Amino acid sequence: MKIRTIILGAFALPGILTPLHGQQAKTDDRLHVIIIGAHPDDPDKVGGTAYKWVQSGADVLMVSLTNGDAGHQTYSSEELAKIRREEARRAGEVIGVRYITLDNHDGQLMPTYENRLQVIKLIREQKADIVVFPRPYDYHPDHRYTGVLVLDAAYMVTVPKILPEVPFLQKNPVFLFMSDEFVHPEPFKADVCVAIDDVIEKKIDMYHEHKSQVYEWLPFNRGELDKVPAGDKERREWLGKTWGRRSDAGPFRDILIQHYGKEKGSKVKFCEAFEDSGYGTRLTEKNIKHYFPFY
Repeated sequence: MKIRTIILGAFALPGILTPLHGQQAKTDDRLHVIIIGAHPDDPDKVGGTAYKWVQSGADVLMVSLTNGDAGHQTYSSEELAKIRREEARRAGEVIGVRYITLDNHDGQLMPTYENRLQVIKLIREQKADIVVFPRPYDYHPDHRYTGVLVLDAAYMVTVPKILPEVPFLQKNPVFLFMSDEFVHPEPFKADVCVAIDDVIEKKIDMYHEHKSQVYEWLPFNRGELDKVPAGDKERREWLGKTWGRRSDAGPFRDILIQHYGKEKGSKVKFCEAFEDSGYGTRLTEKNIKHYFPFY
């Protein structure tokens, strides 16, 4: 493992606590996690680990920075935003987490100061110990700018005079990248790989709730709509076979063996990997069990 919308006042988010002035103080000993993606269904990429955090007693919030109103071939943007917000909410229910979507338009997310303040507000109000988000090297501009926005917010969550309406964090969270396959300007380097064989079906159940995406828009966009079964049961089976491969443990075999041992690590089929971004509290051999109590 290597050790390495104007907001404020009127701005409110579903499921987020009303801010108080001063320093943000945690009222319990639970681990507080926020998983930030660009679109509804993006946070589900680490749904298995999210479920393990929940099982360990953590408070987990999933957030989409956009409302996903561009990702469909049929629905109007207004209809789609409503559909995707509800799909995300139901996906969160599958593993017992809050899952919210902001009202930024899909395909139009920019790394503005106003959007940075949205991210700062979210992280502070979640009293986050861990922030999970995409690297800023993705093919999709919304994904890239989500990464940029979180990185730009990372230090600022501890600065009292930035967004003084929301209590600042006394301690900077651990900021962790989700895995990806992009190699420029540098490839993803895993620090943690969580085996999720025992919860992979829960993760697929989450994706199953995003019907407008996994059964409609994405297959259409890839020219594979004819491959999607018609019945709900058949669709779920198809999804497990096709989307399960997205969590393939193969690329992370070495680190899995390093942590779980050769016998178990060599048998893991599904995992989720994380890289320490270096922008907040660092992962170390001493604190990793605190942030990943099931690891």
